[in-house]
Amino acid sequence: MPTSVHSAAVDRALADARTPGRRTVRIDGHDVAIAQPFPSPTDWRDRWVYFVLVDRFNNPAAPPRATWSEPFGGFQGGTIEGLRQRLDYLARLGVGAIWLSPVLQNCAEQDGSYHGYGIQHFLRVDPRFASDRSDPDGELRRLVDEAHARDMHVIMDVVLNHAGDVFGYVLDDGSVAADAPWRERGYAIRWRGADGKVVADWSDAPAAGDPRLSAHAAVWPDELRFNAAFRRQGKGGEAGGDFESLKEFVTSRPDVRSALIRCYQHAIAKWDVDGFRIDTLKYVEPDFALLFGNAMREFALEIGKRNFFTFGEVYDDEYKIAHFVGRRTNDGGDMVGVDAALDFPLFYRLPGVAKGLAPPTEIAEVFDLRKRVQKGVISSHGEAGRFFVTFLDNHESSPL
Repeated sequence: MPTSVHSAAVDRALADARTPGRRTVRIDGHDVAIAQPFPSPTDWRDRWVYFVLVDRFNNPAAPPRATWSEPFGGFQGGTIEGLRQRLDYLARLGVGAIWLSPVLQNCAEQDGSYHGYGIQHFLRVDPRFASDRSDPDGELRRLVDEAHARDMHVIMDVVLNHAGDVFGYVLDDGSVAADAPWRERGYAIRWRGADGKVVADWSDAPAAGDPRLSAHAAVWPDELRFNAAFRRQGKGGEAGGDFESLKEFVTSRPDVRSALIRCYQHAIAKWDVDGFRIDTLKYVEPDFALLFGNAMREFALEIGKRNFFTFGEVYDDEYKIAHFVGRRTNDGGDMVGVDAALDFPLFYRLPGVAKGLAPPTEIAEVFDLRKRVQKGVISSHGEAGRFFVTFLDNHESSPL
């Protein structure tokens, strides 16, 4: 595995975050001083969370490329700045925390990754989400600071299971495709250049110093740019494999785990975010969920965020969720993992009850089962099931 060209910058960000201070933010013509790092809520259950799909929320520079009622799978042009301009509106709604869709840099020439879940560079903000493409990182920090100045917290959506479509598969007929059927023996690959096209002689990950390697080519940082970091077996499901063209990491590898942990500690340090929603959590190993949640909490505590909140997407039932949140009190070790999960078990029942199509006893049954399944599972907040993030609808269950 190569030595990262970003290591010094990451180290500086982590060191800066360990030095508490104050920042002055100008809001509506007056200055507001905020603590840096910004303190956590005393109890996240007092924070009403508003989900924002950044590309779809507000483009202050141009109208949408397609109307709201038409299916559309490309970038509409929403920006972080567009969201910042609507912070007063969100504050008037009573929003306590903003959950941002992923904003880290996706593959530059792939219009279909407007959702942000196909990350190519785990240390930078995607310029397409910025109105000022010369400083997307600064635009995100400005948003977070101004949200904090309005007493709103910010949750960043992060991805552990996979990167974007950073390489193509060499198929048996010699052609190269973005995705391939799953197979045990795996495939040869060709990494993608900055133009999104595969590079013929990049069958192995390009090394730092290759003149064709830019910040938009292959995958970054260097600690993740090596063939063995990826499964390379084509599309798969829970047992292992890509999400369509999104390439799955081998998250059982200690070096891959360390790299991802360091990337997201950097995100906390650089942008002062207050929590993480963790995409596709059930597709990584439960012990990595434990390790990751614990590592985020320890770093956040170190810099003064005493209640950093993590919740995972475990699109499944109570039994599966219990493997990925907190820790069982009868297990060895002292690590406590991810705090909670999106409440899909409640979501399965709640809309029907709210519409009068099912009796309220169905909701009682959800919580009765949870109490039994989560018995003996604790999080850093106490009983894990008390902090599940409830919702009636979201981007996982609706067309965008």
